[in-house]
Amino acid sequence: MNPSQESVEQGISQQSLRHYPKLAFLEEKEGLWSYGLEALFKFDGNLKRVSCTTVLTLAYQSLGVVYGDLSTSPLYVYKTTFSGKLSLHEDDEEIFGVLSFIFWTFTLIALFKYVFIVMSADDNGEGGTFALYSLLCRHARLGVLPNHEAIDEKLSAYATVGSTDTWQSSALKQIFEKHPRFCEALLIFVLLGTSMAIGDGVLTPAISAVSGIKLKLTGLHDNYVVMISCVILVALFSLQHHGTHRVAFIFAPIVTAWLLCISGIGIYNIVHWNPHIFRALSPLYMLKFLRTTGVEGWVSLGGVALSMTGVEAMFANLGHFSSLSIKIAFTFLVYPSLILAYMGEAAFLSKHHDDIQRSFYKAIPEAVFWPVFIVATFAAVVGSQAAISATFSIINQCSALNCFPRVKVIHTSSKIYGQIYIPEVNWMLMCLCLAVTIGLRDTNMIGHAYGLAVTTVMFVTTCLMALIMIMVWKKSMINSIAFLLFFGSIELLYVSASFHKVPEGGWIPIVLSFIFMAVMYIWNYGTMKKHQFDVENKVSMNRLVSMGPGLGMVRVPGIGLVYTNLTSGVPAVFGHFVTNLPAFHQVLVFICVKCVQVPYVCEDERLLISRMGPKEYGMFRCIVRYGYKDLQQENYDFENKLVSGIVQFVEIEEEGSFNMSDSEAFYAPEQTFMISNQEENRVQPLCDSQETKPVDGRLENSLCKHESMQILKAKESGVTYILGHSYAKSKKSSSIFKKIAIDLVYTFLSKNSRGPDVALNVPPTSLLEVGMVYYV
Repeated sequence: MNPSQESVEQGISQQSLRHYPKLAFLEEKEGLWSYGLEALFKFDGNLKRVSCTTVLTLAYQSLGVVYGDLSTSPLYVYKTTFSGKLSLHEDDEEIFGVLSFIFWTFTLIALFKYVFIVMSADDNGEGGTFALYSLLCRHARLGVLPNHEAIDEKLSAYATVGSTDTWQSSALKQIFEKHPRFCEALLIFVLLGTSMAIGDGVLTPAISAVSGIKLKLTGLHDNYVVMISCVILVALFSLQHHGTHRVAFIFAPIVTAWLLCISGIGIYNIVHWNPHIFRALSPLYMLKFLRTTGVEGWVSLGGVALSMTGVEAMFANLGHFSSLSIKIAFTFLVYPSLILAYMGEAAFLSKHHDDIQRSFYKAIPEAVFWPVFIVATFAAVVGSQAAISATFSIINQCSALNCFPRVKVIHTSSKIYGQIYIPEVNWMLMCLCLAVTIGLRDTNMIGHAYGLAVTTVMFVTTCLMALIMIMVWKKSMINSIAFLLFFGSIELLYVSASFHKVPEGGWIPIVLSFIFMAVMYIWNYGTMKKHQFDVENKVSMNRLVSMGPGLGMVRVPGIGLVYTNLTSGVPAVFGHFVTNLPAFHQVLVFICVKCVQVPYVCEDERLLISRMGPKEYGMFRCIVRYGYKDLQQENYDFENKLVSGIVQFVEIEEEGSFNMSDSEAFYAPEQTFMISNQEENRVQPLCDSQETKPVDGRLENSLCKHESMQILKAKESGVTYILGHSYAKSKKSSSIFKKIAIDLVYTFLSKNSRGPDVALNVPPTSLLEVGMVYYV
């Protein structure tokens, strides 16, 4: 038994064990202390036994949410690819070459890269660009969250892969940790990929299916096509507030029917028109295509990139379902259906060169045209759902990691925690989608814009995966470079081809990504500057202690909860408040609500409590930890849990469990802890247990000492929430960039984002805001 374990065993007295029977059963598991077998099961990896029926049900539902965009790509891939100067020859090398590019690109990127490799890098079940970035932040000090503490690394969800670093991973970490500019460049690179992924949610090809009406109703004007598309888009976004699981229940049958239709039509076209189309699967046709078509063939590859639309959304939507369910749906239904569809359409084109712009609908047999057309129309609408759901997840992650203004997040499912709805983002996406549909009117233009957005975000993912292989998976530099060169070269080929389409619609994702990236970077920049101001202007504990037990103020009954971004010291807003009003509550609790670099934090690991100063001061600190996918919302139950935790903390302290001399020691209520001998003597939680009991029940069953009784009486007198209402302003000596960023953009975003009182669900009758100007 090591010294830290001995201190735990000696520190908890028998009297304490009688007060808290859950502490009476301690077991040792791999050098860690835990409560019973149930807690060990949760702590050892959050694994749950899931039935095959559940997995298959999720796989079925994922078809309606995840694969709608990807499965509707055949509607416009060939049409966009051959929309330029690329001409068709009688030997069909162009058609065979394009099909070869589609097959190998889709197989290598979608199947091998994303399904087999990238999805293995999920962050506790969460996917997307920021999930990869969060993994990197947990293995290196990248500085995206300013109030990170070593105690956060003891969370059960904060598991890291690999126990020891290799010399390659250590060298790479030192490069980032010693050079802040590299960390900032990585953040900008991540924001670029995130912005492009949000752009995918805007460039919705709903118009592509509706344009098929012209095949039978040639007299229908473009204005009516656009009008029908707008009506469909408004209806689609109006359904979002019902939740992903309800949308999936509606959309999954549509996508399933669509995939079965296109695979059946593909088989028919192969058999009927050109059974030799399988020869196009040879990679030699790609070389023949580039040799024959030259520059025009290379530029046309931007259309081939559209076959991968929705692949990144597949990874970003990982939190809505599960990795296994998404892999099953893709491998056994989506992938073979799409390959058959592309091959069948190519077989039809090999015999009908003049029908290239309407090849998909022309390839449908006349007898089943209208049923397939109706399914195609609904499938194109559903295709937007993957990008919309992915955008919700991305915005939620960005907001939690201080890279996007605060927005309202609604969890729409009690079973799948990652299923969320963000009203502001939903209506913003709808307006942008309507603007793109009305402004462009042409599926070729939308396709060109799509291609650049899709290829850029995939390249960003490849670069992040190369870093994860070294820093997280502890693989050799050779493996990482090989991965980067192989997949990166393929994606850069398509990025370069898509850049040639900038004048023809490719400028749209550039403009959108620039706007979103500017918003996210400036919000992060302003938030970090405000935190830096708090650190530089915080009130020292020595100054506070010198004021005496009364703190130089009148202490009134009740509990005052002072919210701050600091995890140590006293915030400047508190000093600003008492300077103007020298009176405060009998019990002061400085609360820091912060986000940690994991998706979710277990409820029993959420609170960390410590004492500030001597006992007679009646001051405590509470750190409330959330994951970047957690719902950050407090309620009356939070008051009960907080006061209950403080009472437990005080009782164990009075029983001599640990010494509180001159420093803050954290205690996680209802958890086993060990006392470290480091500078701040923090208590580190190791695992979870049952829910904290309400305060009233604790009062009946515990022998509360004097201070505990005073805390409970203070709660009966009322709880007041004190929040800082700060305004950031740039200094007079600041550069023009800082003045524009802080005084204009950041101020505008702050005024139009949700306030901290609304985000934390603070009761309006108990709220007290303290205004203060931050000169940064």
